[in-house]
Amino acid sequence: MTGAPPLRLEVIVGSVRAGRFAPTVAEWFLRTAGADPRFDTGAIDLAEFPLPLDLAENDAVRAFRRRLAAADAFVFVTSEYNHGYPAALKTAIDSAKHEWRGKPVGFVSYGGVSGGLRAVEQLRQVVAELHMVSVRESVSLHRAKRQFDAAGETADGAAIDGAARMLAQLAWWGVALRAARDAGPYPG
Repeated sequence: MTGAPPLRLEVIVGSVRAGRFAPTVAEWFLRTAGADPRFDTGAIDLAEFPLPLDLAENDAVRAFRRRLAAADAFVFVTSEYNHGYPAALKTAIDSAKHEWRGKPVGFVSYGGVSGGLRAVEQLRQVVAELHMVSVRESVSLHRAKRQFDAAGETADGAAIDGAARMLAQLAWWGVALRAARDAGPYPG
């Protein structure tokens, strides 16, 4: 990436539930990604960016799509509810189409014993249909509330290592896919 501008990474926070743990997980990951010079990192918290459930077109949807269109890569921060991912995240995914195409995506999941892995497996199927590239590495925080201290930091070595590996893969795919998009429109 020498000489190239940093990749625009949008971190999408998928849980909107009252009392959610999402901000703790998302803020930790945003600090981690923000320290990586390969990325210009932003956050889209769906609790602060309400999208219509009926997928109607409105100003919020148009603003959301503009943010997606300007991004080079994404990370979905997701909880797991009843073996799946949050409805707000599905609404966000379905509120756009072409803006997702030809871009890499990674996952930071959290939950109880499963650490959100079942939600991520479902998301991998959905993002493939959107012509996104799902990177192999991910972050999974099992029993997440026990993994963070009062300052919002974690000593979970697997999560820290997973975040570094995932960011490396997002950077590689982000550069490759940005060059491909610059060379011509995605054929999908």
